[in-house]
Amino acid sequence: MKVDGRHIRTIAPGADGWSVDIIDQTKLPHVFEIKNLRTLDQACHAIRDMLVRGAPLIGATAAYGLCLAVREAPGDEAIDAACKKLSATRPTAVNLNWALASMRAALRGVEPRRRAALAYRHAAELCDEDVAVNRAIGAAGAALIADAGRGRKGDAVNVLTHCNAGWLATVDWGTALSPVYAAHDTGVDVHVWVDETRPRNQGAALTAWELSRHGVPHTVIADNTGGHLMQRDRVDLCIVGTDRTAANGDVCNKIGTYLKALAARDNRVPFYVALPSSTLDAALADGGQAPIEERDAGEVTHVTGVDPGGEVRSVRVTPEQSAAANYAFDVTPARLVTGLITERGVVEAKRESLRAAFPEKYSAEKYAGQ
Repeated sequence: MKVDGRHIRTIAPGADGWSVDIIDQTKLPHVFEIKNLRTLDQACHAIRDMLVRGAPLIGATAAYGLCLAVREAPGDEAIDAACKKLSATRPTAVNLNWALASMRAALRGVEPRRRAALAYRHAAELCDEDVAVNRAIGAAGAALIADAGRGRKGDAVNVLTHCNAGWLATVDWGTALSPVYAAHDTGVDVHVWVDETRPRNQGAALTAWELSRHGVPHTVIADNTGGHLMQRDRVDLCIVGTDRTAANGDVCNKIGTYLKALAARDNRVPFYVALPSSTLDAALADGGQAPIEERDAGEVTHVTGVDPGGEVRSVRVTPEQSAAANYAFDVTPARLVTGLITERGVVEAKRESLRAAFPEKYSAEKYAGQ
C-alpha cells in the first residue's frame, strides 16, 4: 500500500541490510514514524507493546527478531533461548509460533556461520508469502463485495469491520480489508463502517487512517453501533480478521467480534472472516482451548489522543479506585460464521471443509483425537 504516494511495507530490512524497520503503530494516526530494530530485545518489545500488531505482522516480526538474535549468536542454545523469548510476547496469535517453527526448520542442520544469511533470506520469503496470500484473499473477498452490490442503483455496498485487519496488521494488503481495497480499486462503490474497537481503538486509529490514505469512504462508529445499523439494513456484510482459527472453524479475534457475529446472525447479515492459512491452528480442536491474552488494565482506564495544542497525551477516564479487566480476544463459534475468505477461496467454517482446503495443516499427528 502507499503512504503519501510512496509504496511501503509494514516491516522491511533497514538501510544497513541487517537491522529491521517497522512502523510504530502506537503513534498512529497522529504521527507516522519508522522505528529501527537492532536487537532481539527490541523486537520482543515491539511485539509485546504493540508497536507492531496483527497476527501476520507479529509472525513476520518474530521471524526478523530471530534473525537479529542469530546474527549475534548462531548456536543452537542461543536460538532456542531467542525463540522462547519471542514466543512469550503475545500468547493468542498463532502466527508467532508458526513463523518461529518455520525459521527453526530452515536453520536446522545448517552450519552456524551460514545461519544468519539463511535466516534473513527465509524471513524475507515468509514476508513475500504473506503478501501473496493477502492479495489472493483480496481477490476472493472482492467478489463477495461486488455480488452484494449487484443490481444496486447509486447505493454503496456497506461493509462493517472490527479492529484493524488491514495492511498495518500484515506485511501488505491486509486480510479483512484486502477485499475492500481490491473492490474499491476495481470501481466498486464500497463504504466501510469502522468499529472504534476499544480499548486500544485500533479501528478508529488504524483502520480509519489506512482507509483515508487509500481514499476509501468510511465512517467511524462506536463499538455498540453495529447492531443498530444491521437492524436498519445499513450493513450488507461483515468482514473481520482472525488471530487464531481452530480446527473446527471457531474464530479467535479481537474482543467484541463475537457480539458483532451475534447481531449479524439475528439480522441475517453475512459474517465473513478473512483467514490466511498461517492463522489456522489445526492442533486446536475448538475455540474454547484458545489462550486468551489479558493485557494491562491501563489500556481500559486511560485513552490517548491529541490535545488542542497538538500534543499526544494519555488521560484517565475511570475513577481511580475502580478495577478494570482487559481481555484482548474472544471466540466466535463456527456456527455464526458465513464463510472463511482464504487464499484458496471462500471455505465453510467446518472442520471437513477446512481439512479439504488445507490438508497439509491437518496431518495425522495434528488431527489425532479431534
